[in-house]
Amino acid sequence: MKDLNLPEPIAAYFDADNQGAQAVARCFTTDGRVLDEGKTHAGPAAIEAWKADASARYTYTARPHMWEKHGRSYIVTSHVSGNFPGSPVDLRYTFTLERGKIATLEIVP
Repeated sequence: MKDLNLPEPIAAYFDADNQGAQAVARCFTTDGRVLDEGKTHAGPAAIEAWKADASARYTYTARPHMWEKHGRSYIVTSHVSGNFPGSPVDLRYTFTLERGKIATLEIVP
């Protein structure tokens, strides 16, 4: 991942993904939002609960392999494999950043 030269807040997110729900929630602004599987999770407590639930249901690894910037958005394509339906799959993570943290994240196939 380091050779991708991801912006620091995004690299921190993928590192935190292996460290647990609290580490992931700390990557976001206080009013940060995640849109995943058609649901929006807003604020640190909701983001932490989202990550804890996903980690309880699935074991997976996410390996970013490409990214591009479009205006204020950073789109990272990551190869995700694990014990979930449809694995493995490439997912697109669309981030917007604010003050050195993640303001929004949308995850879609």
